[in-house]
Amino acid sequence: MTTPPLIEQIAERVERLLVRHEELQRTNDLLAQQIQALTQERDSLQSRLHAARARVDALIDRLPTGAGAGVARTQNPHGGSDSPSKGGAA
Repeated sequence: MTTPPLIEQIAERVERLLVRHEELQRTNDLLAQQIQALTQERDSLQSRLHAARARVDALIDRLPTGAGAGVARTQNPHGGSDSPSKGGAA
């Protein structure tokens, strides 16, 4: 059993590296597409959350003042307000 000449070994190794490089490029492209899709989904969900929060805040603001007795609005760390919470009841 003889070993192939050094130049053939190098050529085979280069071919394997090129194939692996192409595989990694395809994988990277797929991952980039997934990141883009997930980023768009996240942005859409954030937008829907903000819209829902604004609707809830508008509904709370429409409540009669007498109905809001004993109800405190807490600040949300993301801005706006959370849903009302009863003071003292835990």
